[in-house]
Amino acid sequence: MDLIISEKSIAGERIAQLLADGKVVNKSIAGARVFEFTWKGLEYRVIPLRGHISDVEFPKKYSNWYGIDVRELIDAEIVYSETEGAIIDCIRECSPEAGQIIIATDADREGESIGLEALSYAKQTNPNIKVERAYFSAITKEDIDKSFGALEKFDYNFAYSANTRREIDLIWGAVLTRFLSIISGNTGKNFLSVGRVQTPTLALIIDREKERLAFKQEKYWEVLAHCIKPKEKEIPFTAMHQEEKFWDKAKAQAVFNKQPKKAEVKSVDTKTRVLKKPAPFNTTEFLRAATAIGFTASKAMSIAESLYQRGFTSYPRTDNSVYPPSLDLKEILNKLVSIKALEKDTRKILAQKEIVASKGKETKDHPPVYPVGVVQKEALAADDWKIFELISRRFLATLSEDATTENLGVMLDAEGEPYIARGQTIIKAGWKEVYPYSKLSETILPKLEVGDIVDIEKLELFEKETQPPGRYSQGSLLKLMEDNNLGTKSTRPAIIQKLYARKYLVGNKAIEPSKVAFAVIDSLQKHCDIVTKPKMTADLESEMDEIAAGKKQQKEVVDVSGKRLREIMDLLFKQKEIVGSEIRSALKSNEVISNCPKCQKGMLIVRRGKSGKRFVGCSSYPACVNSFPLPQKGYITPTTDFCPECKAPIIKVNSGRVNYKMCLTMACVTKKDWVKKPLPGVVPSTTTAAVTTPVTRATLVPAQAKPAAEKKSVVKVAKEKAPAKEKKVVPKKTAVKKIVP
Repeated sequence: MDLIISEKSIAGERIAQLLADGKVVNKSIAGARVFEFTWKGLEYRVIPLRGHISDVEFPKKYSNWYGIDVRELIDAEIVYSETEGAIIDCIRECSPEAGQIIIATDADREGESIGLEALSYAKQTNPNIKVERAYFSAITKEDIDKSFGALEKFDYNFAYSANTRREIDLIWGAVLTRFLSIISGNTGKNFLSVGRVQTPTLALIIDREKERLAFKQEKYWEVLAHCIKPKEKEIPFTAMHQEEKFWDKAKAQAVFNKQPKKAEVKSVDTKTRVLKKPAPFNTTEFLRAATAIGFTASKAMSIAESLYQRGFTSYPRTDNSVYPPSLDLKEILNKLVSIKALEKDTRKILAQKEIVASKGKETKDHPPVYPVGVVQKEALAADDWKIFELISRRFLATLSEDATTENLGVMLDAEGEPYIARGQTIIKAGWKEVYPYSKLSETILPKLEVGDIVDIEKLELFEKETQPPGRYSQGSLLKLMEDNNLGTKSTRPAIIQKLYARKYLVGNKAIEPSKVAFAVIDSLQKHCDIVTKPKMTADLESEMDEIAAGKKQQKEVVDVSGKRLREIMDLLFKQKEIVGSEIRSALKSNEVISNCPKCQKGMLIVRRGKSGKRFVGCSSYPACVNSFPLPQKGYITPTTDFCPECKAPIIKVNSGRVNYKMCLTMACVTKKDWVKKPLPGVVPSTTTAAVTTPVTRATLVPAQAKPAAEKKSVVKVAKEKAPAKEKKVVPKKTAVKKIVP
C-alpha cells in the first residue's frame, strides 16, 4: 500500500475522494487520521499532516536566556524536533509496507520542506522507499488526475532553500531578540521581538511615521463657483478656479471678492478615456484587494488556503498574473454561471463576441488565483464567501471588456477669472460592472458650447491645509515588502501578523506604530543601521534562490549569514549600555499618560495591580492616590487632549476593529450614552466602546460587577457541565540534527 502525504487533513481527504475508484476508508493508525482507497487497481493510503511536523530549534541547553552569551547561538547546533508525534509515528508504522511515498503537499518551497520532513521519518523505517512528487495548482478532479498520472521528481534543493530560511530566521530572531530584551530588561512575555525580515519591515513603517511627524502643514485656499445653465436648471454644476490651490490668501480673497454673476464658456475639451481591465490576481494583488474590503492579510490568506484545499479556488501563492494557454476559460465560466449570486454577471461575459483575458506579469509559477469549483453563497461562512466572491469577480473582470468614459473639461471666464468644470459620463461600464470593488462614478454637466453664458449662483472660498503622507495600509505594506524583496509571498502575511501580535502596530487600513516600535527601531537605526535595512535581507533571499537552483549549499549560506550576524553583534555589544539605556528610557515614556491634574507634581502612568489588571496611577503615590481604571483590552495611546467636562486626560484605545477615544473618568457625563440598557444594579464600566460604536450588553458588564449569588451559581453550573479531563498523551520527542533524503 503506497503512501501519499498531504499538507492538511481537508486536502488529503479531498485527494483521496478524487482519486478513489470506489469507497474511501477513514481510519486511525498510531493515533493519526488516514484515508485508504484503491486507484487503478492499486491500494493507497493518504497520511495528512498539519503543516510542519517538526520544529526548528536549539538544543535545550540554550533555553536559559541568561545562562549564555547570545553570540553562542550563532554557531549552535540546530535540531528538528518532533511536534506532531502521532502523525510521525503513523508515517514510521506505515512506511515498511510501502513501495513508494508520493509527496502531495503544496507546490512551493514551504510545501517541499514539509514533504521532506515526512520523507525523513519514512526513511527511518524504510530507507529504500521510493519518492515521487505530485504537483498541482488546484484540487480538482482534472488537476489531481493529471498530476498523479504524471508524477515528477522530488525537488530536494527547493526544500533545502526553505529549511535554510527557517534556520537563518531562528538564529537571527533568537540572537537579536534575546540581546535587546535582556539589555532593556524586557524579558518574559514582554520581550522585544526582532527578526531578519520583520525588523526592516517595521523600519519602513517607522520611517513613514517620521515623515508624517516632520511634515509641516501649509494653508491654501480654493475658490469654487456654483453654476447653472439657464435652460438646464435641473443640472447644476461646480467649477473650480484654474489656480486650484492659492498659496496666498490675499490673492484668493481678491478673486472671491469679485463675486461675478455670469461666466462665459471659452472652450470645451472632450476626451474618451479607456480604463483597462485589471490583471489576474497574483498573491500580492489578491491580498491587497482583500485588505481593502476589511480583511487582515493573514486572515485573507488563511481563507484562501481553505478554499483551495476544498477545491473551490486555485493555489493562492503565486507571483504569476497571466493565465496559461491550457486553461479553459469558458469551462470555468460555465461553472460560475451555476452560482446564483454570480449568474447574471457571468452571463454577460459569456454573451461577449470575444472573450480575451487581460495579462499582467508572467512567471514560471502557479497560475494566477482564480475560481475552480462551484459553491453557493449559502454553503459558505460569510467571510469565506466574501473571499470566494472577490476571487471569482476578479476572474470575471479579467475576461470582461475595458470600461470607457467620456471626460469633459470646460473652461469658463468670469470677469477675467478662469474657472474649470470637469465632467465624466460612462460610455461603457465594461469590467467595472462585474467588479464592484472598483467603482466608476459620473459627474454630469449640462450641454455646454463655446459662447454659452451660465449663471453663477454662489461663490465659495475654502481654507484647507496640506496633509502629511498617508500611513501604510496592510495592502500597501505588502506591496512595499515585495518591492524591497522582504520575505516571500508565503511569509509576508505572517510577518505582518507577528508585528501586530508583539504590539508594534495598530490599525489595519492606516497602520500606526507604537512607541515600543519607535524605541526598538530608533536605537537600531542609530547604532546598527544594517539590521533595519532591506538590502541585507534581500541579499540573503537571493542566496536562498541560489540554493533552490542548486548553485549553493544550505550550510554555506547559513554560515555566511552567521558571519554577518556575528559582525553585527560585536558592534552592538560594544554599545550595549547605551542601547539598553535608550530603549529603557523610551519604554518608560510609553507608560506615561500625562501630568497628574490632581497633585500637579507626578505623572499619570499605566500600572498593573496584583491581579494583573491595568490602571492609571500617579507616580507620586503614596503622596498622591489619584488613579483611574482602564479598558483591559486594546492598545492604549495617550493624547494631548483633556475632557471638556471632567478635565481628565483623554486616551485613544485601539482594540483591533474598534478604535475610540475616552476620558479616564468612569462616571463622566460624556459616557452617559454608552449603556443604553444597563442591567439593574450594574455600574457602566470604562471598558466599554466609544459613544459612536455600538456595543453589546455583555461587553458593558464586567464579570466582577455581578452579584455574589449569581457568580456562585455560574461556577456551580460550570462544574456540573465540565467534561471529565482526559489524560494528556505527550508524544515522545526526539531530535533529528538535519533532515536529509
